[in-house]
Amino acid sequence: MNLVISWFEIPTYSLDRAAAFYSHVLNTPVEPTLFGGMRMAFFPNEPDIVSGALIEHPDAVPSPYGTTVYFYRPDDFDETLYRVVEAGGQILMPRTKVSEDVGSVAYFLDTEGNKVALHTSD
Repeated sequence: MNLVISWFEIPTYSLDRAAAFYSHVLNTPVEPTLFGGMRMAFFPNEPDIVSGALIEHPDAVPSPYGTTVYFYRPDDFDETLYRVVEAGGQILMPRTKVSEDVGSVAYFLDTEGNKVALHTSD
């Protein structure tokens, strides 16, 4: 498969706090580890599927500006958005229908100050 995007990293101030946040929000373990001399926490992935990690490094500074990562949540979009608030995040834009072809999106700030999004096709 030829993927345009192969990997993403979400910067953190506190990897432990961010890993706890995303574990709760995505309802799946995101465990901190050392990798290549850096503290990272990898999102679960399958072969040939784009994935990424949380990263704690002095050069990785969280920001609500710039690239936005969209997590696809076809089965539990509304529940995931609810868990954002439960875990200490802030909703920037609630579920919003983009179009029939695209589906719906929502934007939130994570506990580190990154703008992140959710997407569903319905």
